[in-house]
Amino acid sequence: MKILLTGATGFISKELIQELLNKDFELSTILRNRVDHFPNKIKQFVVGDFTRDIDYSNALTGIDCVIHLAGKAHVVDKTRASVLDEFRLINTDLTLNLARQAATAGVKRFIFLSSIRVDGNQNSKPFLESDASNPQEPYAISKHEAEQGLFKLAERTDLEVVIIRPPLVYGVNAPGNFGRLLHWVNAKYPIPLPFGSINNSRSLVALDNLVDFIILCISHKKAANEVFLISDREDLSTTQLLRKIANTFDKKVFLLSAPVGLMIFMAGLLGRKADATRLFSSLQVDSSKAKELLNWNPKITMDEQLLKIAKAQK
Repeated sequence: MKILLTGATGFISKELIQELLNKDFELSTILRNRVDHFPNKIKQFVVGDFTRDIDYSNALTGIDCVIHLAGKAHVVDKTRASVLDEFRLINTDLTLNLARQAATAGVKRFIFLSSIRVDGNQNSKPFLESDASNPQEPYAISKHEAEQGLFKLAERTDLEVVIIRPPLVYGVNAPGNFGRLLHWVNAKYPIPLPFGSINNSRSLVALDNLVDFIILCISHKKAANEVFLISDREDLSTTQLLRKIANTFDKKVFLLSAPVGLMIFMAGLLGRKADATRLFSSLQVDSSKAKELLNWNPKITMDEQLLKIAKAQK
């Protein structure tokens, strides 16, 4: 089976590429610039800077499934007139342009990596696929609009669409909040952290589990035109996660108790309120649909994924 992958230089793609090659998929990638360290068996289609009007016809010839991981997660200059337009350019317009061309080229399936933030930034009970979407910021809105456009395309063409909304993904070289937690725990000198009494509950998904699920969705008949929320099914608080990371890395971590509201307020003064809210609030997902419909279960535990990270860093 022939696969076309976007976002091939990202955090998730390194593990995904290795697994696709191990399973003997024929793999092509769309890239801004040529990558010298990819195996020669991977076909590279260089398109330069991504715009909404790129012609992907050469890359799509003979492709069975597109796995679309490329996206914009941050806008550096938030003083621009429309941050939402910046996200839409890549996350919405580029996605739908690629999908329309994929449908024209006869591609059977289009897997889109969305975000749990399409459902919202926090909850008091686990999100389900049947819940109404509630995107709260430009990034999530752009992802939601892409999802809506993809399903409309699926209704009028033969292209099958699969939407995956993962929560926080953690693994080797993970960016974002998880990367910050690792940095704090592994500091040369122990840093007192004010995270000793955070009573939230958060779902996470190990990189290995997400990659396994993406590959399952390439050809599973029941995945067609569905949305999936997946996690490790091992929800825990930020305090518990820090302690688990510290134990895995054999590090001492000094956790002080501080009011969550105060920490979010202080983060807001530093322009990091959204990051703090995601770190301290609860956000759980119910991944029972993936189990019941696709017979999927996480292949690796959180402890096993953390140990893999620790070994890689050593």
